[in-house]
Amino acid sequence: MSQQGYVAAPPYSQAQPGMGGYQGGFGSGPAQPLYGRYGGPPQAFNPPPAGVMKSPVSSAAVVPPPPASAQFNPNVQQNGTHPQRYPPAPAAPAAYGQPPQSPYNSVASPAPPPQQQLTNQMNAMNLGSYAPGPRHGAPPPTSSVAQPPFQAAPPPAMGQPQMPPGPQSPHMSPPQSPLASMPLMGGQPMGGQPMGGQPMGGQQPMGGQQMSGPPMANMGRPFPGPPPPGPGGFQQPGPPAAGPPGYPQQAGQFGGQMAGPQPGMPGAFPGSPGGLGGPPQKKLDPDSIPSTTQVIEDDQAKHGGQLFTTNIRGQVPPLVTTNFTVQDQGNASPRFMRCTTYSLPCTADLAKQCQVPLATIIKPFASLPKNENPLFVVDHGETGPIRCNRCKAYMCPYMQFIDGGRRFQCGFCNCINEVPAFYFQHLDHMGRRVDFYERPELSLGSYEFIATMDYCKNNKPPNPPAYIFMIDVSYNNIKSGLVKLICDELKTLLDHLPREEGVESSAIKVGFVTYNKILHFYNVKSALAQPQMMVVSDTAEMFVPLLDGFLVSYQESRAVITNLLDQIPDMFADTNESETVFAPVIQAGVEAFKAAECSGKLFIFHSSMPTAEAPGKLKNRDDKKLVNTDKEKALFQPQKGVYEQLSKDCVAQGCCVDLFLFPSQFTDVATMADVPSHTGGSVYKYNNFQVETDGEHFLRDLRKDVQKGVGFDAIMRVRTSTGFRATDFFGAVHMNNTTDVEMAAVDCDKAVTVELKHDDTLSEEAGALIQCALLYTTIGGQRRLRIHNLSLNCSSQLMELYKNCETDSLINFFAKSAYRAMLNQPIKNVREILVSQTAHMLACYRKNCASPSAASQLILPDAMKVFPVYMNSLMKTTPLVGSTELSTDDRAQQRLALMGMGVEDTQLLLYPRLIPLHNMDVSSEAPPTPLRCSEERLTDAGLFLLENGHVMFLWLGQASPPDLIQSIFNLPSLAHLQGHMAALPELDNPLSKKLRSIVSDVLEKRPNSMKLQMVRQKDKPEMLFRQFLVEDKGLHGGASYMDFLCYVHREVRQLLT
Repeated sequence: MSQQGYVAAPPYSQAQPGMGGYQGGFGSGPAQPLYGRYGGPPQAFNPPPAGVMKSPVSSAAVVPPPPASAQFNPNVQQNGTHPQRYPPAPAAPAAYGQPPQSPYNSVASPAPPPQQQLTNQMNAMNLGSYAPGPRHGAPPPTSSVAQPPFQAAPPPAMGQPQMPPGPQSPHMSPPQSPLASMPLMGGQPMGGQPMGGQPMGGQQPMGGQQMSGPPMANMGRPFPGPPPPGPGGFQQPGPPAAGPPGYPQQAGQFGGQMAGPQPGMPGAFPGSPGGLGGPPQKKLDPDSIPSTTQVIEDDQAKHGGQLFTTNIRGQVPPLVTTNFTVQDQGNASPRFMRCTTYSLPCTADLAKQCQVPLATIIKPFASLPKNENPLFVVDHGETGPIRCNRCKAYMCPYMQFIDGGRRFQCGFCNCINEVPAFYFQHLDHMGRRVDFYERPELSLGSYEFIATMDYCKNNKPPNPPAYIFMIDVSYNNIKSGLVKLICDELKTLLDHLPREEGVESSAIKVGFVTYNKILHFYNVKSALAQPQMMVVSDTAEMFVPLLDGFLVSYQESRAVITNLLDQIPDMFADTNESETVFAPVIQAGVEAFKAAECSGKLFIFHSSMPTAEAPGKLKNRDDKKLVNTDKEKALFQPQKGVYEQLSKDCVAQGCCVDLFLFPSQFTDVATMADVPSHTGGSVYKYNNFQVETDGEHFLRDLRKDVQKGVGFDAIMRVRTSTGFRATDFFGAVHMNNTTDVEMAAVDCDKAVTVELKHDDTLSEEAGALIQCALLYTTIGGQRRLRIHNLSLNCSSQLMELYKNCETDSLINFFAKSAYRAMLNQPIKNVREILVSQTAHMLACYRKNCASPSAASQLILPDAMKVFPVYMNSLMKTTPLVGSTELSTDDRAQQRLALMGMGVEDTQLLLYPRLIPLHNMDVSSEAPPTPLRCSEERLTDAGLFLLENGHVMFLWLGQASPPDLIQSIFNLPSLAHLQGHMAALPELDNPLSKKLRSIVSDVLEKRPNSMKLQMVRQKDKPEMLFRQFLVEDKGLHGGASYMDFLCYVHREVRQLLT
């Protein structure tokens, strides 16, 4: 294939200074990905045999053509096309983005459907925009559709490069998203059906191929027969998969799907040879490539506010960003379980071929909105839950009752079990038990069982859990005012400890420790007038000096505890001790829980690297010379020894560690956060903490953390039906063996990502079943089993797998597996594997599922059309970017935080919300619609809020109108704004109120608090803000979304040739 044409950027095969994310010019990754799951060798591309099946045509009003029009014979029939007509159908609303209208909209049909513009702007030429038509029930998704209005572009101007026109082909294809002609490496355009399966800018040959007829856009009158097919324009006959509703196929200009080059694109006008000399092209129009915000908006429009009932096997839920209500009717709510695809491939070979990872992301304690029922609790008394004798799966909707109800067949292993006498019930005429709707375990996807003594440690009921607050009282924390802040907050916060539904006060016991080089324990027994302090200075042999009076009920000891919290800041006010210990502090907590025979949580408030002589002493090992070398992984590996053993001790005792760090320099987060990250804990970090600017931000985190719902001393097992099994687990968990996921605690924000692999063939009839069983202790001290069940479809058609994928879950899996792989191999390899696997997934789709089309098109499955945005964003996250400017601690913390995240948290982290605030309707309830994360969306006079669940910025354009600044900040102009303002002033005007309500809504929704940072356009801090505009080039290396798409497209083509 000749590679002529305008090159949009220097050849991508060399490393570009601006594309530092791919060192060495994206060299090819290892042939067998080291952690890429299904690492089969790339297969060669065999195009499917061409069948003849064309879409019918109907006429459309067309604008008189631009001058270079060519003659065309309307009666030509090629390759057996059959002219036939169907009545035009009514137009459906555009399924994909509607960017601002083009100035060249010269014709409107009588009642045009909302116009859809998926265009490339080259030298300010707007190309045609087409409106989609609805999909018919007839097998080919592209039956005749309503006439779209058509926009002609003006004749070429301004030295516009021209290329010969390309073949035209009315395609019929399953929903898929090729990208409009983008100049690729070497300058071949990539044209074809756009995202959402609507064709856009037809297929284009590589520069200089022969055309089979002039472009449609050049015809001056409606054309009665079908357009001539070009090479590769046929879909094999056979029922194409109907795509998800909401992305209708789009009408082409003549009823068939639009194909053939459009004026203004390279390849649009006959006449000059393609791409020889001339000015370089302007940047492509970003509106022409799939938009995450548009996909989110479309899904919200389609499913927002609706009821999602879980009674159908393998149905794909709405996106995590959509507001919908779930009604459990036999499968777990997507709030608890989401999958990378809801249609598993039947065989391991198919799975290997497509390289789409099979995984489920389980968030066992996800919080439910107020309008959804909490889980029902089932109590079977002494006998405990009913289970399958062979595989030990719990009673659930997938168990089939037979023999008049006397026996049941397990849906997981097919074993026939006797029904216990007390559980017997007759069957109705459909073979269902008469008490089907009265028993949650037979009719619901999620429920709880009360566990019997067999499920408890040492066969005795557990004690309620305890919370121990451990405060570092070294010089830094006293001087900054942190110790006083914590003590003051705890006086009120302890009234809000989590408690069981309907109980007046919390059953959780509390205890207090302060420490620097030595530990101070406090006796706060209610009978005492004053708290008593006991000191342990031998940190090598840690023990708890008192049993009675250390862990107490807050309600009973309130007076003594308040007294203690008043005294602590004064007691250490004159301290000069700057050295601290860390491991002995955790050890003390574990010992205290052991003595009290309970599980619980340690809240540790710590300032610096533990350098005092004691177990777990650390030394500074931050070495920027390792960045971008094969040894970089060492920076993220925890120091072995003491901390590894501590994690095991904590998990065995059910002791979860939440760490609040207040560092002013390197503290070795990779090691210090190791225990929290294996015990279901969280790590919060406040660099260079100052009470005035960071105090409120820290307290919001502390309140959320102390008050959130949580299960203790948990163990989880994932069972599957025959043919596949759970093989790998990612999360803030500890694995003693290959099947039991142990968590000292699990809260409402923690998720475990479980990878699934085939061990046999799956059957399409039986489908695939997953049951997640979690044994845990409630905050009230009761042992329970929480069960989540999910049934998926199986298919031997790859099309089904791609159609039922979920991008947000896929990226959660890729992020976690990449972040784990960083520990064992060079980061450069990890990035290469990510690109290689992205290309493999898309190449397999292109080869096996898409309709044949020019190689110059990048075709994306409809359900994965924004996958490249997220993948590119993942590769620009701080852990995967080799830059010496980034703090090692920050990178380590983000790596560990992501391991416990659920799907909605990774979605937001990798695609932040950018909300325009300057033109919002202050009277409307709804917040403004977010924009794409790119600098091009910012305006000089604008005001934008950006948040990703971890950081929040208010960006102020340099031309912001003074009245806007006055009503928000009560300042005459932007110049008066102080850089370190931590919160918005409370002013009595509609704009200020609306803005503050948007900010507080965001803070309430997210698991973590965020500090609002004000950023003025062109100020130095703006650099920090820009790295979150994920569609642009990375600040520390990394391609823009457009460049990444081009790069992936090149990789896909290499795999297919």
